[in-house]
Amino acid sequence: MQTLLEVILPVFFVIGFGYVSVWRGYFPVSGIDGVMRFAQSFAIPCLLFQSIAHLDLSASFDPRLLFSFYTGAAVCFTLGLFGARILFKRDWEDCVAIGFCSLFSNSVLLGLPITERAYGPEALIGNFAIIAIHSPFCYGLGITVMEFVRNRGQSGPAFARNVARAMFHNPLVLGILAGFAVNFSGLAIPGVIDDALSLIVRAALPAALFALGGVLIQYRPEGDSKTIAMVCLLALIVHPAIVWFMGSGFGLPQDLFRSGVLTAAMAPGFNAYIFANMYGRARRVAASSVLVATVGSVLTAWLWLSVLP
Repeated sequence: MQTLLEVILPVFFVIGFGYVSVWRGYFPVSGIDGVMRFAQSFAIPCLLFQSIAHLDLSASFDPRLLFSFYTGAAVCFTLGLFGARILFKRDWEDCVAIGFCSLFSNSVLLGLPITERAYGPEALIGNFAIIAIHSPFCYGLGITVMEFVRNRGQSGPAFARNVARAMFHNPLVLGILAGFAVNFSGLAIPGVIDDALSLIVRAALPAALFALGGVLIQYRPEGDSKTIAMVCLLALIVHPAIVWFMGSGFGLPQDLFRSGVLTAAMAPGFNAYIFANMYGRARRVAASSVLVATVGSVLTAWLWLSVLP
């Protein structure tokens, strides 16, 4: 119970504050859109850039962690895609969007603050290793499969251009790539620029959590309850369970094991809705899954924290 009160609820209170502010009319929807754009297009890319630029890659990029996490993510994507097709008879394009909901954990807005509050800032090395390739992997997989089912018979070069265009228009991907470029080059970020980045970064997570609450009120669960339940089961239970068993088998160090399981246990990120909206497919399922799973993760994150070593 102490973990629930001290670690999880403060994060969800910020989300709830944004939700109530918009619900009661204290903060306009147009303002929430602006806060979310600031967080996702500027502040969080700055956070990822700065974190990866300073990251000790040799210490944090444990292949056992990444293989465990992304195997679980790919399995959940596949189960979500074919589950939507076989169980619910959705179009293939809808199935890809639903699979993406099962794939994309909210690694930044929920995973970072919950892990930090539970185990301290020094425990975030594994989180940043996962986050560093999270958007490229998830968008790369989702966009590639979606473009394949949408453009069956398209030439190879045209297909590759569509995938690359979608990937490199994503600010999160650009921030990650810029961070890697600085890290690999060995160049130091000038102190004045690093200090300015730090000012923006400090606003990233609170602003994003507040905006997430404001966004969620716009998308109430309507219909598709069985599909939404499938996404929640895959995202909140199956993915972390796969990481748990694979990480245990690989003998992951405790900090990396905690980061992998907790990040996998997070609800689908708002990027799940962005992906669905980008293609105009399964938007109601995506938005409702983000809302229902985010609320449900208050309980499931607590349960995973209670059993972690």
